[in-house]
Amino acid sequence: MSKEAGRTQRADEAEGADGTVVAARFVERFAGQLVEAGLPRMPARIFAALLSSEAGALTAAELGERLQVSPAAVSGAVRYLTQVHMVTREREPGTRRDLFRVHGNQWYEALASRDSVLKRWVDALTDGIESLGPDSEAGRRLGETLAFFEFVQTELGGLMERWRAHRKTLGLD
Repeated sequence: MSKEAGRTQRADEAEGADGTVVAARFVERFAGQLVEAGLPRMPARIFAALLSSEAGALTAAELGERLQVSPAAVSGAVRYLTQVHMVTREREPGTRRDLFRVHGNQWYEALASRDSVLKRWVDALTDGIESLGPDSEAGRRLGETLAFFEFVQTELGGLMERWRAHRKTLGLD
């Protein structure tokens, strides 16, 4: 191998290593922010790794290798993330391996799925108010919570419409 080829190869290897370090720093930093916002730690790390991957999709083995975690840790985390609509599970073409993907519009999907959760909370709070009595201290507290969730539920539809329109102006559709 020539001196020039050796230097180019070492530069490529260093660049790849630096890119890996930069990605790892991002994953841990962003995952930390997600944990502070209430997401469990391993799902946060998996989500950040998927979000920062070039294709936005990785296999369980790739996730385990990147994050240096066990297959069981990856399995539990992706199960959580698929349940909350933050990632999707696909079959890798030509194999039996699953591919986990984060979509560009994943925040929209995750938030849109919350509408059914809000409906269940509204129903439970309404039942609670009826059971405890609307004039009791507990009933008033539940009533304020109910009013807040009804407000959020009403606003969510308009917010999602405005996001879809804004997304088009950004050229993301």
